[in-house]
Amino acid sequence: MRRHYATIKDIAHALNISVSTVSRALRDTYDVSADTRKLVLEMAAKLNYKPNFNATGLVKNSTHNLAVILPGITNYYFSTVFTGIQEIAYSHNYNIILYVTNDDAARELNIIRNLSFSSLDGLLVSVSSQADSCDHFQEIIDDGIPVVFFDRVAAGIRTSKVMQDDYNGAFEATTHLIANGYKKIAHIAGPEGLTFTTSRLNGYLDALRKHGMPIRKKWIIHSGFTQECGENDLEKLWKLNDKPDAVFAVNDRKAVGAIVTLKKKNIAVGKEVGVIGFTNDPMSAIISPSLSTIAEPAFEIGKKSCQLLLNHIKKKNFIPEEIILPGKLIIRESSIRS
Repeated sequence: MRRHYATIKDIAHALNISVSTVSRALRDTYDVSADTRKLVLEMAAKLNYKPNFNATGLVKNSTHNLAVILPGITNYYFSTVFTGIQEIAYSHNYNIILYVTNDDAARELNIIRNLSFSSLDGLLVSVSSQADSCDHFQEIIDDGIPVVFFDRVAAGIRTSKVMQDDYNGAFEATTHLIANGYKKIAHIAGPEGLTFTTSRLNGYLDALRKHGMPIRKKWIIHSGFTQECGENDLEKLWKLNDKPDAVFAVNDRKAVGAIVTLKKKNIAVGKEVGVIGFTNDPMSAIISPSLSTIAEPAFEIGKKSCQLLLNHIKKKNFIPEEIILPGKLIIRESSIRS
């Protein structure tokens, strides 16, 4: 049997107040007292009132639906970001429609081309690592649909963005390796063209320059973000005549790949070759030796990016904001020589 939900009229009748007063109380407008709003909310809960977003959307041009576009969802980082997005969205009675690109630029474009924007209030996006153009997002913004980027952002598009402090995190990670006696530090980087790949690369390079450490182009390898990519990158480094004695990886999965390959070569991780990652994935604490890393504020990034999107939705001329959240150095066994 279909469940019955109360209407605004039912609440008004029960409290003997006008429908307009109930409506304003539910919307928390300035002209309704706190006591009245409290009574309305209590009665709404008692009568099992649910807002009809389909009906209000016709009037307000609002659907209470948000789209989230992610490169992946099984990844610890993105699943944690998504949890933060959910917390804010659900607390404001917004629904979430999730799309996963699997890091495929063609898939990302196909998703955008087939979205029904009449049923969406806005988009939260972390771009594909293969994307070499973000014009499709600019078209959406030009059409009046709010878009907020997080983590992997489109640098050339003027809209709000939420990121971790990639440059300083990389600078701190590389400086930590130097402080522990490593002198020939390689970087297994992410795909070229991504903003945070460039930021982490620049942090690494500037730390080397500041401490007078050698920079070798052959010690910088760009590839994907998987453990397998890390394994392959390490193999390439070990084919060089001048091998590094430490590796800074763009993320923890690649760092784990480097550790796995070093162990296969019977090279003592930490004592002989230092390794540090970026993310603080749970695997970093359980792999042996445990992985030093830069912890990213993934949950907070999700919350802040969703709140920014809601701000854009509520105020169409909202001035874009760029929020950069700091990471934290986590020191474990993989970067300690003694």
